[in-house]
Amino acid sequence: MKGHPEGAGALDAGTQHTVDPTRPHYGERVSSTDPTGSPAVGVGPYAGPPLSGDHWDPQLLAEGDRRNVIDRYRYWRHEAIVSDLDTRRHPFHVAVENWGHDFNIGSVIRTANAFNAAAFHIVGRRRWNRRGAMVTDRYQHEHHHPDAAALAAWAAAADGIPIIGIDNVPGSQPIETYDLPRSCVLVFGQEGPGLTPALQEVCRAVLHIEQFGSTRSINAGAAAAVAMHAWVRRHVFDQRPDATCDPDATSYSLNMSKFRMT
Repeated sequence: MKGHPEGAGALDAGTQHTVDPTRPHYGERVSSTDPTGSPAVGVGPYAGPPLSGDHWDPQLLAEGDRRNVIDRYRYWRHEAIVSDLDTRRHPFHVAVENWGHDFNIGSVIRTANAFNAAAFHIVGRRRWNRRGAMVTDRYQHEHHHPDAAALAAWAAAADGIPIIGIDNVPGSQPIETYDLPRSCVLVFGQEGPGLTPALQEVCRAVLHIEQFGSTRSINAGAAAAVAMHAWVRRHVFDQRPDATCDPDATSYSLNMSKFRMT
């Protein structure tokens, strides 16, 4: 899927926009180029009847909004967006080990924003590679823990929220047939080494994503997206995994009836 930096909108330059009568009238879609020669995208200055409400940002209304936000939040103040997201955040958290400034961390955090996780947690070094997050971390709640023990202590104090590791290590269970808890911390290791033994020890379970090709593992950012979407399927769409599904069967095919809708 195509993405844009914070200085860009969710729709490409020149995209025809149909005004929703229940939403404010946007300005013209920006079609000029920025100083780097790249197309400038987003919406221009607001054009429409006067607006009321303190969630509107006067500067964005006057100058246009080129942030990486959905149309619902065009021209909204940053604080107002965060407050609105807080009213409907999902009860799963995302944690990432950070020992080597892995560039994949940013991708994981951006995905946590897309699925509106309760918060994200950095385990290890406080400074992390934010480039891949594309400023989406600003709309989330960030926690830092110096090590696995500190994360476990936080989880224990937060009503004993279970920590679920995601890694293809010996003894791990397939995420496809595991019933993910509604309230949990999905924790991911770094690209390459994966989850450290110390973090594996504090996990209630460690899950892996079934693979069928020659590579040993998939990108850490991709694995995080799969895991978060598995949580969404379970707790937003109520698709319950069927533990009788056998991925090791000689003739394996994905049967959607294995996911029960209740």
